[in-house]
Amino acid sequence: MTTPSTAIKKLHHDIDALRKKMISVGKRKGLSHPETLMYSEELDKLIYKVQRSKFIL
Repeated sequence: MTTPSTAIKKLHHDIDALRKKMISVGKRKGLSHPETLMYSEELDKLIYKVQRSKFIL
């Protein structure tokens, strides 16, 4: 079982990793490339989870 703080730490780690991946793809393929946009949407979802968890705790 994971504690809330452990889950939040994992989300922050995942956000950092995904942000780096998105930036890398964006530099290589362009900011409007479908792959870059896909990572951006995934990143938005993770950030939303963190923001939402702050209201729940």
